[in-house]
Amino acid sequence: MAENTCRCFKKCGGCQLAMSYDEQLVYKNRKAARLLSRFGKVKPILAADEPYRYRSKVQTVYKTARSGEIVSGVFRSSDKGMTVIDDCMLEDRRASEVIRQLKPLLGSFRINPYNPKTGKGVLRHTLIRVGSKGVMLVLVVNRAAVPNAKGLAEVLVKKCPFVTSVVLNVNQNGMPLTLGQQNKVLYGSAYVEDELCGCVFRISPQSFYQVNSSQTKKLYETAIEASQIEKGSRLIDAYCGTGTIGIICEKHAAAVAGCELNEEAVRDARINAKLNKCENITFYSADAGKFMTELARSGENADIVMMDPPRAGASREFLAALCELRPKRVVYVSCKIETLARDMVTLSKAGYKADIIQPVDMFPHTTGIETVVGMTLV
Repeated sequence: MAENTCRCFKKCGGCQLAMSYDEQLVYKNRKAARLLSRFGKVKPILAADEPYRYRSKVQTVYKTARSGEIVSGVFRSSDKGMTVIDDCMLEDRRASEVIRQLKPLLGSFRINPYNPKTGKGVLRHTLIRVGSKGVMLVLVVNRAAVPNAKGLAEVLVKKCPFVTSVVLNVNQNGMPLTLGQQNKVLYGSAYVEDELCGCVFRISPQSFYQVNSSQTKKLYETAIEASQIEKGSRLIDAYCGTGTIGIICEKHAAAVAGCELNEEAVRDARINAKLNKCENITFYSADAGKFMTELARSGENADIVMMDPPRAGASREFLAALCELRPKRVVYVSCKIETLARDMVTLSKAGYKADIIQPVDMFPHTTGIETVVGMTLV
């Protein structure tokens, strides 16, 4: 970004670092050391093999320009506006090609962008998910009946043969970049598949799934190494989402229990467990803090707790229950280093000592730092 190769830098908000990639790594190493070195030795950040075109999840908004042409771009949460972008350097090339082919088809099939000021139009935004086994396009619309949608899907797939799924999602709540509960398959299946760490995962429109596949592999391999998992280990996968880490760990453990508040994610996790023929994993739809509290009070135990909380970090209830449960190992997979540093204070006071602190650059050109911390109870 230091070379100003992106003309939309500072306009769309997607990138925050106007530096060369080497400079970004220096910046992130210093930030990680500043926040985490008091807990142990911080390893150099795991750099991305490809710092561009890494985003496998792409959300795009559209509008009709004064010329009548349909243009696409990025939604700005700051003012609810739109920055017109023809091609983002962070998006997977296949996603960019789908958007390029889709725009003229929208007008041809009279599926016009929704205008919140006038209330006219139907298309709120699109979501594209790229997996190792296909590409899914989700058309997010404001009504259930879109007569021309199936015809559009058929023509688009001819122009983009790598697209394996086209889904119509109905969202009438008006919230930007959100999905409704109703999905209608226009072409292919209701999901796309991705292979990761020797396992296969189905990704539905609403699924949470990491957006940088090559770095996710490094992240999860680091987390598994940090867990020091053995054949007889009992592992809890807290904040498990669609079950990715727990399913990858299952073949190494005696038993895995995953908990996740989002019921749709738990449903996906159970499907993924069956897909990978996992016999020793159980998923629970529950708040992670309450789940851990009930385990601790019932006298249950665990050898390892793998935790991957949201950006806000772990809840106080979760940390209190974790400290009461007292597993031998805790692996904290963090997507926000500031809340990780905060929670590490609590875990350190409870007797946990970090022996692995490994930052991972999941999101080049942004200030975000993903981190894996492995801790032992001493």
